[in-house]
This record gives sequence, C-alpha cells and structure tokens, in this order.
Amino acid sequence: MTNNKPINCMKCTYFYVTWDPKSPRGCKAFGFKTNLMPSAAVIASSGRPCLHFTEKNGGHQR
Repeated sequence: MTNNKPINCMKCTYFYVTWDPKSPRGCKAFGFKTNLMPSAAVIASSGRPCLHFTEKNGGHQR
C-alpha cells in the first residue's frame, strides 16, 4: 500500500519538541533529534515513509 500523503509528526505520539536550537524536533520512536520534521528525516535517510506513526488520542480540544 502506498500513501503519498505526508505524515504530520505533530499529530504523532512519538513527536516532541527539544530545547536544542539546532535540532528543535525529535522522534521518541527512532530516538533522534533533527532540524527537519522527523518524518522528512526518515524519508531522506531510508527512502521509505515513517512506519512508527501513531496518532495521538484525545487530549485537549480547542
């Protein structure tokens, strides 16, 4: 199955914001920090989309 829709890391359970100004975004599933969106870094390094994406459940609503 191929899905050309980009992954929105901000909706993923594993996404987090770091204090590192050079690498402000991170992925807990893969264990790295980056200046790109983690899903873009995964595609750039592996050539495949992120397989760990897990959408956040519930939380607060605006």
